[in-house]
Amino acid sequence: MLTFYYHPLSPIARLVWLALLEKDIPFTPVIIDLSSREQFQPNFVALNPFHHVPVILENGFRVIESLAILDYLEGQYPHPSLLPASNQENTTMRMIQMVTVNELVPKLPKLINAEHVPLTRDIKEQLNTTLTFLSDCLGERCYFGGDGLNLADIVAGATVPLFCRLGLELTSYPSLTQWCDRLAARQAWQDTRPSEPDFDAWKHRIQRWMRIAAKRQTRRRQ
Repeated sequence: MLTFYYHPLSPIARLVWLALLEKDIPFTPVIIDLSSREQFQPNFVALNPFHHVPVILENGFRVIESLAILDYLEGQYPHPSLLPASNQENTTMRMIQMVTVNELVPKLPKLINAEHVPLTRDIKEQLNTTLTFLSDCLGERCYFGGDGLNLADIVAGATVPLFCRLGLELTSYPSLTQWCDRLAARQAWQDTRPSEPDFDAWKHRIQRWMRIAAKRQTRRRQ
């Protein structure tokens, strides 16, 4: 059986978790306690020397990095499929995944800390550009996959709703708002949604880490 190493509050691990549930793949969950730095323990480092979740292990075959894991799951468990039928649609799916990972996810720490350090105009413009792009790709469809999900919905759907939970407004993007509502109604999204106390604790932990990192950077400059 497949073993899934993750932390339930990790946004990156969540997208793999969503895929496992949507594809109804049996797995053994192993929670890595990031707050106690379990990711640096020898047993986990042997699985991932970069100290990140998620990791999957199946019949001795290890996969790290979330997008690689999604590709593996799709190849190993092709039904139900989360891949488009045509090459152009498949390329668009990958493009949406990469835009989410490269343009949206890096803004997460700034959004988490926005109540202490307001977002700059540049960051707001970058978020608007990304959301406009995603909205244009979605169009009037129910999902990026059309009537059903594809892997673009998994990746963007683990990210955009998280940003909304942190205060990002989607008022100017009605199609994305409706898409988020459809995702929220799905069992996989409900099963992987952190509780409010857990979510708040995670947010405050990131904010504390950012304050410590900022102080260290200030000391280096002095």
